This record gives sequence, structure tokens and C-alpha cells, in this order.
Amino acid sequence: MTLIEMVPTDADELARRLAAALPSDVDEATLRVVDESSEWLRVRRGTVLPTRSGFDGGAMITVWVDGGFGHAATSDVSDAGLRLAAEAATRWARATSGHTVPVAPPELRRSGIYHSPVTSTWATTDLADRIDLLRARDAEMDLGGDIVDHGASLGRRNVHSVLVSTAGGVIDQTFNFTYPNLHVTAARGGDAQTRTYGAGSFCGQGDAEVLDRFGFHTAAAELAHEALALLDAPNCPTGVMDLVLAPDQMVLQIHESIGHPLELDRILGDERNYAGTSFVTPDMFGTFRYGSDLLNVTFDPTVEGQLASYAFDDDGTPATRQHLIENGILQRPLGGALSQRRADLAGMPLDGVANSRACSWNRPPIDRMANLNVEPGDQSFDDIISSVEHGVFLRTNTSWSIDDSRNKFQFSTEIGQVIRDGELAEIVRNPSYRGISREFWRNLSGVGDASTFAVMGTPNCGKGELNQMIGTGHASPMCRFSDVEVFGADR
Repeated sequence: MTLIEMVPTDADELARRLAAALPSDVDEATLRVVDESSEWLRVRRGTVLPTRSGFDGGAMITVWVDGGFGHAATSDVSDAGLRLAAEAATRWARATSGHTVPVAPPELRRSGIYHSPVTSTWATTDLADRIDLLRARDAEMDLGGDIVDHGASLGRRNVHSVLVSTAGGVIDQTFNFTYPNLHVTAARGGDAQTRTYGAGSFCGQGDAEVLDRFGFHTAAAELAHEALALLDAPNCPTGVMDLVLAPDQMVLQIHESIGHPLELDRILGDERNYAGTSFVTPDMFGTFRYGSDLLNVTFDPTVEGQLASYAFDDDGTPATRQHLIENGILQRPLGGALSQRRADLAGMPLDGVANSRACSWNRPPIDRMANLNVEPGDQSFDDIISSVEHGVFLRTNTSWSIDDSRNKFQFSTEIGQVIRDGELAEIVRNPSYRGISREFWRNLSGVGDASTFAVMGTPNCGKGELNQMIGTGHASPMCRFSDVEVFGADR
């Protein structure tokens, strides 16, 4: 029996149970009920590893009293369990009243429903068929010789979230996530080279159709051949040159050097004890040149099938497409309703977005990236490559490092290819590059068109104390950057 079966999703019934659990003097309260099921399958070197299936569920109550607010979560969703959680949340709300930034009740009266788009449901696929699918992809990477490891995996999660408010609001959202992956390693002597299926970035909302979206059925053999080719490839050249990044590397570049620096709670200082601060300051919005005129970045939870799409954030704020950076100029932060209120009271009025999100029923929402996308330009793949006299084309992130203020960074990728006189030349191994975020984005000199654009995601972004691991969506065309420090990180 799942949680949602134990706690009726009828809005009136949930609202009645919330009201019955609350003391009489609260200004407003919300109840967020979350039910999650998951399945993780893996085949490695022809062997089916143990299947992992999971279920998690519970409820979070948030209470507002006299400008203070408090949270309390419980896995006991009986009337008694909800009452104890409501009492705990109310104690915290009263304790914070007058001792923190005053927080007005959200007056959550809006209602709405969201469902992930599903065109090919997993319900029609037997477990044995899913395992056979992974066996087949795993076998296609077993080319013998220097291939020493290979594997295929498939994860899927179904999440149902219902948010009700004493003000009358009801938000009902259902999410279907699919996470396919492949990896293959070739080794000879003291050298090993690994190729993966987008380093986990080829994930999204939907069911079986997500595999078709990213070519999962045809990628395995090519990855194995590339791993072998890397063993014989020269090291990446070193020098200042043009850099062309494929979308599956742009994912991490966007995530680390745009997404995290623009989180408003981080800008206000909330993350400094855990994951650093940001080089971005509140006075930069509206005037600061973050990148070249070609850089347009949107927050867009409305993209169909992207990993972090939704209709409302976990505070119930409607999600709409907004420009964070427009023609290179910084416009707005990634800040939900609470962070916007805090900034406003500090004399820094900032328009944020609907990005207050929680990873689970037992975590309060905080400012998180959702779908953070670089918008396409007007250059084809051939246009970008032909414009480069001396440079490299890099794919698939393998490691990253960035300082506490999200300023200086260094990234490495699995595979590179030299660009010489406007043409792709030899494959190179161990490619890396480094830079400073604002200078790097200001050197953006070419943006691919829709034919180079891919919608991907990062399934495991960590933030917050207690830590919250959550999925973020990133879409991007291929992009060209000028005058970048590139080097071969030979291992």
C-alpha cells in the first residue's frame, strides 16, 4: 500500500485533515504529501547485478505565525502523526517570530495539476525485457582486446506530490523520471580511457521514450570504439585557442558557472558554510555583463520532457519561462518567494523565479536550479567548425573543479578532437580547459542553431544543510569560445 493510498488525495479530505491537526491561532499552513517509487537495474560485463527497488513517502507541514514560520516532517501520516508534526512546526514558527526576517503567509489559493509527458509507458515492458535490453547494450560494448570493463544501467522514479493550503490552494503534480546510462573502459599498459553515455546527462521526464530521445539503442558500440581509439590518440594540445563544446559538456559548464552563482540564497550567504558563496552580488542585476551579446540563458520549467519541468514549485508558485541573462546582461537571480522577500527587506528588490524546490517529503524547499537553458543561435555545426582555425572540439564531462565563489574553474572531458583550418582532425585524449566564469562567457563567439540543440539534465546536484540531492535540467546548443586556455591532463 503506497502513501497516497493511505492518505487520500481528495483535496477536501487533505485540507480537512490539515485543519484538524493545527492549533487554532496559526495564520496559514500547508501540507505537502510525497509518494515516491523507484527501480534501478544494472548489467556489468554480462552479469545482471541485484535489482534495487525502493519506496519512500511522508508529509511536510509548514506553519506561519506572526511573521515566523516553521517546518516539520513525518512518515506517520495518521491523524495523530500529522497532529504531532503540526505542533512541532507551530513551535518553530512561534520561536522564530520576531527573531528572523518577517515572512508573510503565502495566501496559497491557486490550484493546478501537472503530469510528466509519457508516450511509451514502462508498464507495458516486463522486468525481463528491461534486463534483456541492458544485456544487449552491454554485449555491444564487449569488443574484446583492450576492453576491460563495460556496463549498462537504467533507473526510473515515479514521484507524486500533493500540496494543500489552509487558504484553499491545491497543487497536484506527478513526475516520471528515466535515467539510462552506459560506460566502457579500455586499458593498455598504464593507461585507461573511459567513454560514457553523456556522463549521466542523457536523462529526462517520460518513460521508455527517453531512451529513443538520446539514441540509447545505437550508442553502445560507438562508445566502445571511441574508448579504444583514445588509447592510441595523442594527448590534447596545450595553448590558448578556440574551444567548441558539445551540449553534453555544456551541461556542466552551465550548471557550475551560471546556475550555482545565480542562486539567490547563495548570494545572500546561506551556502557559505557548505558549498561556498558566489561572485555575483545583488547590485549586478540589470547591468552586469555576464557574457557576450550571444549569451541568452532562460529559466524554463515548461520545456516538455526536461528533467526539472513542473507547473508549480514546492511553495506553490506558478512556473514560467524567464530570462536570467539576455544578450549577455544579467537580469534576475534564481530566487524563490522567500529569498525574494529577504532581498526586498534588505533593500535589494529582485525579481526571481519559481525555483523553490525540495528533494523529498522530509526537506523544506530551498532555491534550486530547475531547467536552466542556453538558447539556440543561428549557426550550424559546420558553420561553427569551419570558423575555427586552431582549436579543439570537446565532448562529455569527466571531471570538474570550481572555487567557492563559482569564479575560477577547471573542467576535463572524456574525448576531444582537434580543429585545424576549419576542419575536424585527429582525436585527442585527456583534454582539459580552465578559465574565469565571467571572462569565459564573455568570450562566447559562436552559438549553434536548433539542429545542434539538446535537452539534457544533471540527476545528482547536491546543496543545502541537511543535504538535498535533486535533478536539474540543462539544454544547450554547441558553443564556441575564443581564447581559452586548453591543455592535456595526461594521467
